[in-house]
This record gives sequence, C-alpha cells and structure tokens, in this order.
Amino acid sequence: MGNKQELEAIMLLKRYDIVAITETWWDESYNWSVGIEGYKLFRRDRRGRRGGGVALYVKEWIECEEISPKPSLGSDEEIVESLWVRIKGRANMRDTVVGVYYRPPDQDGEGDEAFYN
Repeated sequence: MGNKQELEAIMLLKRYDIVAITETWWDESYNWSVGIEGYKLFRRDRRGRRGGGVALYVKEWIECEEISPKPSLGSDEEIVESLWVRIKGRANMRDTVVGVYYRPPDQDGEGDEAFYN
C-alpha cells in the first residue's frame, strides 16, 4: 500500500477538500487500511472481477451524504462504476453533487447507456 502514503502526503500538503480516485483495485480486505485521518471515505469496489473501483475522500467538516446509485440492470456486477455524493449547501447556497466515474476501456455500449440514463 505504498501509494497510500504518497496520496496521504499530497492530500495533507495541498489541503484538498475532496479527492476522487479511479481504479482503486480495493476489495473488502482493504477496509482497515484505506482511511485517511480527517477525511470521510466513500467507495464503490468493483464486484465480480479484479481491478476497477472508485472512491471519494471528503474532508470531515463538509456535510455530505452518498447518493444511492440507480439499481443495476439485473446483473451481479455494477454496470457503471461511479459514486456520487451530495454536499450540503451553506446559507443561501444550493447543494452540490460531486461524483467519480470510471469507464473501463473494454466497456460496451450498454455500460455507456446505463451511465447516461
């Protein structure tokens, strides 16, 4: 997990509020090791095969919640690898939706269609 230390150092140095990552390659065995102090972690691991996966780190002070994805099209696998978080607007400002999306190079038209719908 050497890349985690580099990512954590950059996030702390640059003071990013939100960081999106694609191709995490995480699964349930990474539950203990991917958190970064001061950030909430939202993640969607690829199911059914290796690779893929997306994640969002959001500063703890930011009021936000994950938005549930549309139901899958009847498959055990997620057709679209994406993750969406609604950030609560302050004062007279509206909410903002932030997302991360990964399109595998071998994705067919069905996956593209699912994303756009």
